[in-house]
Amino acid sequence: MTGLITDRELQFLLYELLNTRELIQRPRYQALADDVLDATLDAARRLASEVFAPHYAKGDQHQPEFVDGTARVIPETARAWSAFAEAGFLNAHWDEDEGGTQLPETVFRAAMALFFGSNVATMGYPFLTIGAANLLRAFGTPELKSRYLEAMGDGRCAGTMCLTEPGQGSALGDIKAYAVPQDDGSYRVVGQKMFISGGDQNFTRNIVHMVLARIQGAPAGAGGISLFLVPKWLVDDTGSPCERNDVALAGLLHKMGWRNTTSTVLSFGEQGGARGYLIGAPGQGLAHMFHMMNEARIGVGLIAASLAYRGYAESLAYARDRHQGRLPSSKTPGSPQVRLVEHADVRRLLLAQKAYAEGALGLCLYASSLFEDQHTHQDAQRRQHAAMLLDVLTPVVKSWPARYGCVANDMAIQVLGGSGYTNEYTVEQLYRDQRLNPIHEGAEAIHGLDLLARKIRLHDGAGLALFCSVVRDTVEAARQEAALAGAAALLESVLTKLEGVSAALLRMQGQDIDLALANATVYLDVFGKVAVGWIWLQQALVATRALAADPARDAAYYQGKLAAQRYFFDWDLRAAFPILERLAAFDRTAFDMNEEWFQ
Repeated sequence: MTGLITDRELQFLLYELLNTRELIQRPRYQALADDVLDATLDAARRLASEVFAPHYAKGDQHQPEFVDGTARVIPETARAWSAFAEAGFLNAHWDEDEGGTQLPETVFRAAMALFFGSNVATMGYPFLTIGAANLLRAFGTPELKSRYLEAMGDGRCAGTMCLTEPGQGSALGDIKAYAVPQDDGSYRVVGQKMFISGGDQNFTRNIVHMVLARIQGAPAGAGGISLFLVPKWLVDDTGSPCERNDVALAGLLHKMGWRNTTSTVLSFGEQGGARGYLIGAPGQGLAHMFHMMNEARIGVGLIAASLAYRGYAESLAYARDRHQGRLPSSKTPGSPQVRLVEHADVRRLLLAQKAYAEGALGLCLYASSLFEDQHTHQDAQRRQHAAMLLDVLTPVVKSWPARYGCVANDMAIQVLGGSGYTNEYTVEQLYRDQRLNPIHEGAEAIHGLDLLARKIRLHDGAGLALFCSVVRDTVEAARQEAALAGAAALLESVLTKLEGVSAALLRMQGQDIDLALANATVYLDVFGKVAVGWIWLQQALVATRALAADPARDAAYYQGKLAAQRYFFDWDLRAAFPILERLAAFDRTAFDMNEEWFQ
């Protein structure tokens, strides 16, 4: 199908940029056959194209319905879920003793990108289930794992995360849901949760909800919050559903995009309390939930990159086929019209999309490789460094692809003109689906605060220093290539300015933290420009060396990479300078704006 990330692009990112084949030399993966990585991607591409993609528009046009207390979705959703589970993708990355195949994280996420690009709304159910199962794997008791994990791995049970409450939004420390301890060690959970994706549907036998609630008597604030596993159906000792739990679907929310993913309001405990089971330690609910949320945040970045890539591919195909107008130099009336792609401004729109989509995709897969190194690299220092880099980059990996994915998908519509504004073409749905990504799993402002107030401070700033060090390693390598020396100098200059601004903002936090963090979202954006510029310089290095080794092999592909790098540096990275100047000046324009002046 048109729009999925091409095999050539994934081969480049996984094997030329990231050297993913090296992973099978690690002890965890030595039992994997040499061809399992490519076979996994081939299977994902086939399933995404044949089972997920065909009902992408139908799921958008026929939203879930509330019928007899249950959410009903189009039947194609169930078939896609079953095919995904039967192919082993729900638990492919699990340990062998858990029933998985120990697929490397980077390859697993690359495969997920193919599914996201084919039908992100239907993929919402596996996406959340994989995250909830990982949470159970990390913090669940052996008894809870024995009852629920196998069913979550083979598709009998789906999963969600239940954080948000009506009127509470992202302020998780203020949640009202509570849990009452019972004599048998379980809890009765009472409260209401809102905007719960996948909170109800009609194609799995059970749903496991990971719910944040405050144990009765626990202190106010984030420190009093615990995490509970609350199933839709209670199960017996074999894991089979046997009794309906006190969890009710209170309503369905109808959305701008992701329409085939149910968005629900759930009531817990209307009949005396939903039975729940503590996950991890009391009072550590947010810390445990962030295990799932950080994974989901990288996943959101990958979703955004996948949707941006599909919009780019769809608009490129249209521009190559559609004849429209003539070049400014053509003065002959009645002369043949040229294809859209021959217009310079259309090429600008396409090149910007390519720069954003492929840059974002590279950033997300790099983050997945850090997750991999953090857990499986043989060298302890490399594991530590990977964890530090991932901590710093996670808010960027979530937010930058989401923001510029929206920009890219907007450009895709513009390439198609009026046709792009109609539902006859996919690009308008892609934009609507994309628009959720700057909002869920923490709105952009949340991640700006996280980066500026927390992440660059971690380990006395060692994470930020490490990031700057690895960027400079790439800069130094690029300086050795004459064609890239100018780009290397530009990235070094912006990075140096970012370091200075970061230090100034950290100092200001000790004097006036509200002012210091007033432009945190802008800081997040400019940090992202540097991070993606770094990813693009690495891609340009690979392309330059490949062309030098064999100018005839894949020349068009590599030249496209170099053109996208130049575009990003000339139009986006250079734009960082005035932004950094305003940050360095502690710009007060929005901070000082009086509410009464909004008229």
